[in-house]
Amino acid sequence: WIAIGAFIGYALYKKSLTTWILISMIVGAEFGVDLPHVAVKMQLVSKIFLRLIKTIIAPLLFATLVVGIAGHSNLKQVGRMGWKSLVYFEVVSTIALFIGLLAINISKAGVGVNVPDAVNQSEIAQVVPQSGSDLILHIFPENIAKSIYEGQVLQIVVFSIIFGIAVAMLKDKYKIPMVKFTEALAETMFKFTMIIMYFAPFAVFAAIAYSIGHMGLDILVNLFKLLATLYVSLIILVLIVFLPVALLFRIPVKKFLSKVAEPITIAFATTSSESALPIAMERMEEFGVPRKIVAFVMPTGYSFNLDGTTLYLSLATIFVAQISGIHLP
Repeated sequence: WIAIGAFIGYALYKKSLTTWILISMIVGAEFGVDLPHVAVKMQLVSKIFLRLIKTIIAPLLFATLVVGIAGHSNLKQVGRMGWKSLVYFEVVSTIALFIGLLAINISKAGVGVNVPDAVNQSEIAQVVPQSGSDLILHIFPENIAKSIYEGQVLQIVVFSIIFGIAVAMLKDKYKIPMVKFTEALAETMFKFTMIIMYFAPFAVFAAIAYSIGHMGLDILVNLFKLLATLYVSLIILVLIVFLPVALLFRIPVKKFLSKVAEPITIAFATTSSESALPIAMERMEEFGVPRKIVAFVMPTGYSFNLDGTTLYLSLATIFVAQISGIHLP
């Protein structure tokens, strides 16, 4: 705790949100170990943060996508950006999937693992099987208010893209006020994000404390092989895919890493990509990416291109099969 006190002093000196979040993770982990009975009641704090973040997602996606599409003078530019983005998403997601499959088949992390008692299987929700047509139908909203209420990001993105194209086709006397309104809405939601981010260190502290207080550190030992396989796989993905892409397109890697450190830390601590999206969009604008590109590529990427999740899901599927003694060819 003396060492943690020194870290807190350093955070006060730095006055950086990223530093505060990193130190909140350390303090939360120690709190979870020392006071587990209190820590298990702290999930409420992180849930409040995640709820506030979720209120940002729909209006921010809508506003930025409409601006990104309708704000272009040429819809063909949007089309070119769209197909290039989707090709990139597909290729990289597929590579990530295969890295996950390869890694878990090499490490065989699930062979011989005993499932910890702390994992309460009664919490697992029943999943209704879906056909191919169900999956396709799920992309398209039947009621945009319902999509927002249920947090169906892909449906919100589809609606916003079509709405943005419709606005782009309007005459200037109708188009200009609509673009100005959505620009103002986007700016407002970025300010809203800034306010919520002041709460992030407390949410991160509570999330880490709850996780360790609820599960204990023993679960990390029990699942160490899985965690090691996952993180080695993610490092490989970064080194053989993301780094070459960054170098190929002459992206200043050091500056990029400084900008994404904060959203990465928030996503890691809260185990939610949603919590990182608004601040990530803001940081990419600061990095120098034009808003029109950020507004289109990041929301669609959030829907189609969560490479870390893709890698983890393929890896976790085989891991569960190995625990269960089921051979998947």
